[in-house]
Amino acid sequence: LFQFINPGLLGSADQFKKKFIHPIEGEHDRERQNQLRRLISPFLLRRTKGEVIEELPEKNEIKLPVELSPAEMTMYEVHRRKAEVAVRADKSLNGSTLAEITRLRQMACSCSLVEKKWQVPSSKMLAFIDLAESLSVSGNRALVFSQFTSFFGEVRKAMDKAKLPYLYLDGSTPMAKREQLVKDFQSGKCPFFLISLKAGGLGLNLTGANYVIHLDPWWNPA
Repeated sequence: LFQFINPGLLGSADQFKKKFIHPIEGEHDRERQNQLRRLISPFLLRRTKGEVIEELPEKNEIKLPVELSPAEMTMYEVHRRKAEVAVRADKSLNGSTLAEITRLRQMACSCSLVEKKWQVPSSKMLAFIDLAESLSVSGNRALVFSQFTSFFGEVRKAMDKAKLPYLYLDGSTPMAKREQLVKDFQSGKCPFFLISLKAGGLGLNLTGANYVIHLDPWWNPA
């Protein structure tokens, strides 16, 4: 990259290996590492968390447990037992195990994601709509993440019904539209931005929200 950006700054490939790679990687030479950092720092825009920690507000984590309704719990338990039987019968721990776990995760969001004829409203979705309405009334803005675009389909219908405006981004959104959505949210045109986790992991820089909501946080708190 630097041979393209500023030819000759770091010498030839052989010179760079002798002067920097071997001392830094082979001998852990901190002085040589600092020398390299000083050389390239004027061309880098990256700021680490340690450099901006003083500017960041405190992060408050709020966990909102949502209990399934009796009807949802019954349906979930039926599928959980089927999954357990299937997994115990197959000792190979192949992809079917992960598929069963994923289905249970979907049912924890909404049973209709697995049982297509299911008509009972999702407890998690109702809890989210209550939260979104309270955030909207108090003038807050939020990023909303989910791994399941199918669940977002239900959430969007519920938000439309509740007259809660939102922007939506998933992996199928064209790049040009994606950039426009980011600009619209950053400029304050909409209080909610629904983003699939897959799409959200690709270079989004969003600072216009003061809340981040994870609809299905998986087992990893991050």
